[in-house]
Amino acid sequence: MSKILIIDDESQIRSLLVRMMELEGYDVCQAGDCRTALKQVELYAPDVALCDVFLPDGNGVELVKAIKKAAPRTEVILLTAHGNIPDGVQAIKNGAFDYITKGDDHNKIIPLVSRAAEKARMNARLEQQEKKGSGRYTFSSITGQSKPLKAAIVLAQKVSATDVPVLLTGETGTGKEVFAQAIHCNGKRAKQNFVAVNCSSFSKELLESEMFGHRAGSFTGATKDKKGLFEEADNGTLFLDEIGEMAFVMQAKLLRILETGQYIKIGDTKPTHVNVRIIAATNRNLPQEIVAGRFREDLFYRLSVVEVHLPPLRERQGDVKLLATHFVNDFAAKLAHPITEIAPAFLEALEQQPWRGNIRELRNAMERSLIVCEGNRLDVSDLPFDIQNTHYEQADGGGMGRFELAAMEKRHIARVLDYTKGNKTEASRLLKIGLTTLYRKIEEYKIG
Repeated sequence: MSKILIIDDESQIRSLLVRMMELEGYDVCQAGDCRTALKQVELYAPDVALCDVFLPDGNGVELVKAIKKAAPRTEVILLTAHGNIPDGVQAIKNGAFDYITKGDDHNKIIPLVSRAAEKARMNARLEQQEKKGSGRYTFSSITGQSKPLKAAIVLAQKVSATDVPVLLTGETGTGKEVFAQAIHCNGKRAKQNFVAVNCSSFSKELLESEMFGHRAGSFTGATKDKKGLFEEADNGTLFLDEIGEMAFVMQAKLLRILETGQYIKIGDTKPTHVNVRIIAATNRNLPQEIVAGRFREDLFYRLSVVEVHLPPLRERQGDVKLLATHFVNDFAAKLAHPITEIAPAFLEALEQQPWRGNIRELRNAMERSLIVCEGNRLDVSDLPFDIQNTHYEQADGGGMGRFELAAMEKRHIARVLDYTKGNKTEASRLLKIGLTTLYRKIEEYKIG
């Protein structure tokens, strides 16, 4: 969940922006002046700061510099009632992500914040990857004993010893990035960088800049040379998640790199040479996308020299119990909440689920179960209420009545809110419901 800091001395505008961000599911805090803003940056470490230019105790253009010094990964978007070119240029020089005018540009704020937040997350991932250093992912650490999973692991192990492009296919949440990491860490590029990028999180223009980099002066705001992700991954591996979402024009540029090992940065005239292994992943049916004219056939064959399909959780017989136990042990250690027993009905209820969100959904369900569990034994009553109701429907053919289900939902929400100490954004994440839905249910159930 990205964190957003709103900085504006006008309370009405600040409240409007806070509401806009909360409706988008962001975790939001606010400040009315430079001094409070810097304290919030220090305590809160926001991913994005939306900042007014004119503040009671200073200027937002100069505040950008102070924010970037205190929190280099925080992206700052400046808002002004009366835009002017010198301020905009100086803001970008000071490190601002963008500079826009209030009112006319309100419709641009949400997508702009989304792009800034993704850039902040990507920078955090790169920093984390650098800190990991020798941290390794192994195929033996992938949990599961089902035949479809074992077949995928065997093929991935074989391809990890080579240098060919790999295409990982499968539904969302099946563990494609875990497989990509394992292929990289068990290959000959293991000591080099593994760089991951989600192609669906960027606009075409921003993705091009992030992937290929640019030269200073190549466009407004490009005050210095920027290395792209291909350079970051040179001699290592670049993982392109959700490759099916990549814009058609970007596909042509990616194809050229795969064919020649070189590309031209934005604003440059000379090619940049790289030696990068590509691992791509998608939950789309790329042959169908080719027929529909949304994906290049020549790029598909370049990327899918070896295709590894990851099975959905519903096809991995027996793996749900293994994964659930693994996640319970993991969260029990993280939450300092020892679990000595898991009721058979708890595991039986899990195996009845379709798990459309696959491993990611199961992991989230186990986290919530540990949070609401009041003792050392996990039972059906600790599961998310939708799973409980499905289990009782299977057991007695009836399920819970409307009032019984509502009472259970109320208790469940109250427990999660108690765990998050009233942090509604975090509670909405754990409950897998929108923030506005959570507020409505709190009011409906009169949860104090």
